[in-house]
Amino acid sequence: MAAPMVAVTVSQYLLQVVSMMMVGHIGKLSFSAVAIATSFAEVTGFSVLLGMAGALETLCGQTYGAEEFRKLGNYTCCAIITLMLVCVPISMVWIFMDRILLLFGQDPQISDAARIYCIFLIPALFGYAVLQSLVRYLQTQSMMFPMVLSSIAVLCLHMPVCWILVFRLGLGHVGAALAIGISYWFNVIGLGLYVKYSSACEKTQIVFSTNALLSIKEFFQLAIPSGLMFCLNTTTLHYFIPYGIGAAASTRVSNELGAGNPKTARKAGSVAMVVGIAEAVVMNTALFFSGHVLGYAYSNEKEVVDYVAQMVPFLCLSVIADSLVGVLSGIARGGGFQQVGAYVNLGAYYLVGVPIALVLGFSVHLRAKGLWIGILTGSIVQAIVLAVVTAFTDWQKEATKARERVTKKSIKGCNGV
Repeated sequence: MAAPMVAVTVSQYLLQVVSMMMVGHIGKLSFSAVAIATSFAEVTGFSVLLGMAGALETLCGQTYGAEEFRKLGNYTCCAIITLMLVCVPISMVWIFMDRILLLFGQDPQISDAARIYCIFLIPALFGYAVLQSLVRYLQTQSMMFPMVLSSIAVLCLHMPVCWILVFRLGLGHVGAALAIGISYWFNVIGLGLYVKYSSACEKTQIVFSTNALLSIKEFFQLAIPSGLMFCLNTTTLHYFIPYGIGAAASTRVSNELGAGNPKTARKAGSVAMVVGIAEAVVMNTALFFSGHVLGYAYSNEKEVVDYVAQMVPFLCLSVIADSLVGVLSGIARGGGFQQVGAYVNLGAYYLVGVPIALVLGFSVHLRAKGLWIGILTGSIVQAIVLAVVTAFTDWQKEATKARERVTKKSIKGCNGV
């Protein structure tokens, strides 16, 4: 399950990476603006939606394990509605992001170009909200093939579409943003058609109903801590590899807990950790030996290429931390203890990582290296604490809680009928 989930998550994120790579060959201003806008959009938008959608890994995963198939459609419909509403305030922040950047002393030209990029990225935000809901719906039922096929096909389509918009039509960084939106919505349409007409989804059809609206409160109770647990983890493309492994772990853990099999759930978590560590070793080796040419993917400027090479050792350390955090977070989502993960994330980054980053980056004048060391420290602290929490988890207790959650919801549903 991990391999196809890695293909799905990486393919979806590569849409933004490909767009940034193409913009990087236009000029320094556009590249700087898109780099800042992408980071801003990730932290304030895409990672928020991705994190909140993780609530479905608990709700849909455990109900599927308990064979309460009807609820999967209700929860997914609830998630689509909720995440689309969340996109509205995020869009407003993006529209005025230049003022936020100027407040922190950013260059006016870069700030304005970044704002324009984010404005044309708003359609992609709404498409991403629907897409992540559909992905979790299929993921928790172990329907991997349609997601892999759709994601890879859209990525292959995105490259020529982005090239045409950026270079052929001369839209520059605006064309890159539009290409991302087009690609996300193509992915939504592809998965939507599969869910609508596939016989495999008959028992769990997504239908708008009052039950879906009544589930919003329950969804938010898990979505908010799930979102907090994920924010600021997405620092590199690599993170989506262990995130895919974690997503597979989440599905197996949630399914087994819903079915009342705590020992199998614990074993699934252990296997995921082994796979995550092995992935970190392979990725670190590849990064270490390709550091001197990695920068050319984003820019032809020698200054950029050389600086990327200097940052590779820090990136290798981040790979280790990201691999552990990605897998452990997936286990937490599957077990339904997102609140613990949220507290760990907030403490690790805002009480440890960010202060260290500010001191090293600005007071000690290490600049980007100092900022990276601070965030890396937060990741390491988060990984250690999550590992301890997972090691001391009472899986029998979590299985009982999962069954109680599903049973309680079933009784309410019956009473409502």
